[in-house]
Amino acid sequence: MNLTASLLERTIVYRMWQAPFARKKFAPVIANNDLRQVRRVLDVACGPGTNAGYFAHTGYLGVDLNERYIQDARRRYRRDFVAANALDHDAVSGQFDFILINSFLHHLDSREVVKILSRLREVLSKDGYIHILELVLPEHRSIARVLARWDRGKFARCLSEWRTIFNQLFEPVLFLPYSVGLGTSLWNMVYFKGRART
Repeated sequence: MNLTASLLERTIVYRMWQAPFARKKFAPVIANNDLRQVRRVLDVACGPGTNAGYFAHTGYLGVDLNERYIQDARRRYRRDFVAANALDHDAVSGQFDFILINSFLHHLDSREVVKILSRLREVLSKDGYIHILELVLPEHRSIARVLARWDRGKFARCLSEWRTIFNQLFEPVLFLPYSVGLGTSLWNMVYFKGRART
């Protein structure tokens, strides 16, 4: 693990790094959903509870492997947070009408992505949706491409690859590319909303 990745494992460093961008990353979810209608949320790879505040009115479960992140999230939000792998059937059970994955899948190879999405499909309620915010690797030279290559997640993918992976397991409702930055595009992202294929 390099120094940057090691530092980002520390809760305070991660929160400071995410602070200027967290709302912008989450903006497509807010713009395209009525969060007041959400009943039960599963926040996969929730970090230190970055998105928990949006779901104060719901049944909420945040899952992350990083015990430090989970301890911090419990202190700050007083919600259900579990230090576990989202594939763990004991940690994640029941049905959720809102499953959120925010900037996690680019840390996994394609086989692992399909495995976790398959598992999450099992716990998505019939009337529920999965919501995925993910880093996109731009096809052309740009600051966003350089930053995607430098990311500690080594599997940033182009839009067409993300579309193919998501559409294997979920019926697309929305596939929305967008950018995040401070005056200039620093990261290219995609927001995917989908239903489980039957």
